[in-house]
Amino acid sequence: MERKITILGIESSCDDTSAAVLQGGVVLSNVIASQKVHEAYGGVVPELASRAHQQNIIPVVSEALKRAGVEAKEVTAVAFTRGPGLLGSLLVGVSFAKGFAIANRIPLIEVNHLQAHILANFIKEPGVENRHPSFPFLTLLVSGGNSQLIVVRDYLDMEMIGQTIDDAAGEAFDKCAKVMGLPYPGGPVIDRLAKEGDANRFTFNKPQIPGLDYSFSGLKTSFLYFLRDRLKENPHFIQENLNDLCASLQKTVVDILMSKLKKAAKQTGIRQIAIGGGVSANSALQQAVHDEAARAGWEVFIPRLGFSVDNAGMVATTGYYKYLAGQFIGLDAAPFARTTLE
Repeated sequence: MERKITILGIESSCDDTSAAVLQGGVVLSNVIASQKVHEAYGGVVPELASRAHQQNIIPVVSEALKRAGVEAKEVTAVAFTRGPGLLGSLLVGVSFAKGFAIANRIPLIEVNHLQAHILANFIKEPGVENRHPSFPFLTLLVSGGNSQLIVVRDYLDMEMIGQTIDDAAGEAFDKCAKVMGLPYPGGPVIDRLAKEGDANRFTFNKPQIPGLDYSFSGLKTSFLYFLRDRLKENPHFIQENLNDLCASLQKTVVDILMSKLKKAAKQTGIRQIAIGGGVSANSALQQAVHDEAARAGWEVFIPRLGFSVDNAGMVATTGYYKYLAGQFIGLDAAPFARTTLE
């Protein structure tokens, strides 16, 4: 009897330790251990993140195998996030993947974190009706570290046509949230408070960047100076206007993201549109994409929440397609903090 392709996926690029088991193209388990330790610091502390990964990696992998009903000896390959990400965090995942591969005499598959976020749109789950985009499709990838526009021609054939020249959309949310005294991560908190606010109450800077590239540093500066000036007049300005501030900030970020996405769709003529990355869970962004889809005839694809954040299900799925293509890597593979899709 032929052995089913069974991939163990490992994700440790930032502050979530995740393991997933994929068998026959279907993700059977996807376990994520988040790290609460960073909340007290208002952002991810790399040294604390890598220590937490060391504590979490073995129990998370054990739980993923258990939930999938798969034994370690049944795994045919290990897929791991090689980068981009925090180097100390990546080292934990890469080292574990190598040790598991050596112990079980199976091949290693490196996965680009950005590529995995895009291929999250192809995750298959047991007993779930799965919608997947057809090629070519256009992806807006938005997270704490990335804001990119990518044309996807095949599972392993992608071209970046636009990217942020400074800060990412998720970073803008988190840093503006910190200025307002909101907890980390700030993006989901802003999304929740914005639902009770007036998105047209305040206006913030929208940088005019040529082509399809993004910029969010000007927005952060505009927001900071706006609050500084208003707080001089009224020390309670933030508390008294918090919902409207969140709604107006969120609208500005979404407008910036959507303007380039619409431009890219028009330039490429592509109407299959996917969004991915942690910020793709933002309700205002999702609504804006669906509104534009109704106007422009787009077909929209958004991974469910558990697969839009950092997770190993997307790593295992990417590993599956690389396994089919025979794309393996040696034990000398080292993680990298920065890289592109190419």
